[in-house]
Amino acid sequence: MFNDIGPLELITLVVLAVLVFGPDKLPKVIQDVMRTVRKIREFSESAKQDIRSELGPEFKDFEFEDLNPKTFIRKQLDNDELGLKEIRNGFDLKKEMAEVTDAVHSTDTSSSASSSSSSSSSGGRIDMTKKPEENGKDDRPPFDADAT
Repeated sequence: MFNDIGPLELITLVVLAVLVFGPDKLPKVIQDVMRTVRKIREFSESAKQDIRSELGPEFKDFEFEDLNPKTFIRKQLDNDELGLKEIRNGFDLKKEMAEVTDAVHSTDTSSSASSSSSSSSSGGRIDMTKKPEENGKDDRPPFDADAT
């Protein structure tokens, strides 16, 4: 419930509670709060039991935590029937990236030999401008009657 409260924040809350309620009334306030929390938990558990009894025996394994979408998806993905664990374990990102890097470097070295001859004729500079293709057609895109 309070997973994200650090030790410094907890100490700050305790000091603030002592200042607000005073050292005399603080134990009584803590008892009242704990009693209220217990009553709320008991009410929640009795409501869950009532719902389970109304659903019948076919829903005896029903968990209310499964209604949380994150829990439901996590439970479904951990299911071995789908074979997702084998897929997840069979995929090695480092290996895949190494293969892609090798492929890029191997094509880069073969293309750099051909581009080095063309770059030497242009004074060592690479032409990065986009040149239109010489198709003999005009620059307009084809007419699409369905799009209008």
